[in-house]
Amino acid sequence: MRLAGRKQNLWLRARMIQSIRAFFMEREYLEVETPQLISVLAPEVHIEAIRAGSGYLHTSPELCMKRLLASGFPKIFQISRCFREGERGDLHLPEFSLLEWYRTGIEYRALMNECEALIRFVSQRLDMGWKIHYRSGEIDLKKPWERISVKEAFGKYASISLDKALEEGCFDRVMVEEIEPNLGTMRPTFLYDYPASMAALARLKPGNRALAERFEIYIAGLELANGFSELNDPVEQRTRFERELQIRG
Repeated sequence: MRLAGRKQNLWLRARMIQSIRAFFMEREYLEVETPQLISVLAPEVHIEAIRAGSGYLHTSPELCMKRLLASGFPKIFQISRCFREGERGDLHLPEFSLLEWYRTGIEYRALMNECEALIRFVSQRLDMGWKIHYRSGEIDLKKPWERISVKEAFGKYASISLDKALEEGCFDRVMVEEIEPNLGTMRPTFLYDYPASMAALARLKPGNRALAERFEIYIAGLELANGFSELNDPVEQRTRFERELQIRG
């Protein structure tokens, strides 16, 4: 029985990857493959890379793919193996597969729509209909997906305000323990407009530089995706990288 279940899951995974490729090919994205062994990392406080000789195994293909964007490839995607130190648990492994895609001239709300279209497309290709059954719950993909800002989520689910959580350094703990379990329980949820300090590579919102144009998707309390409007100000990016390096020590 266990072997039969594994075979079924492997076939399902293969069909899912084929469906993802079909989605992007239909939209004229170019599939790319970038190096997994790199010499330089983006300074991210909460992500640790695995050393490999004189370099590192990449934690995501982001930096290399952005080089392709800058070289004139406006729509690219990749399904890549990625590696992160110390990530092992019920929901994480040190080696995993990651879908990453980029498109020039798009802002984060349009990207939310594209994410929604992707998940619905794959669900239909896998003959799953409009509903996902996970544990004892049922997630409806057809209904309008919930969109709630980080500030609204703190006000609705947390025992502390967003400003207080940032001030006391407990933002991540409150997110994991109090907010995330309530997201995407009946339909997928977009959590958007993160504090600027929680979005090292995202563009700040015009008119409110305390917030970044970043979002995450949750289904059944699980984070499935992270996206944002790309920061394209080199001075601001250098400032953020230097700040991240100072925090890392």
